[in-house]
Amino acid sequence: MATIKIKQIKSRIGAPATQKRTLDALGLTKLNHVVEVEDTPTMRGMVQKVHHLVTIVD
Repeated sequence: MATIKIKQIKSRIGAPATQKRTLDALGLTKLNHVVEVEDTPTMRGMVQKVHHLVTIVD
């Protein structure tokens, strides 16, 4: 299956607890951390929830 690379570009400090848990579920722990996850509707929804903290890398 296809994968997407997600990079955390902004700090989680000051974000609501639900967004912090979403970052944890995506595997993002630090600033500028990049993870590769499967491109599923579930993962896309999680990225959409924290779209202001992350970016999709090509």
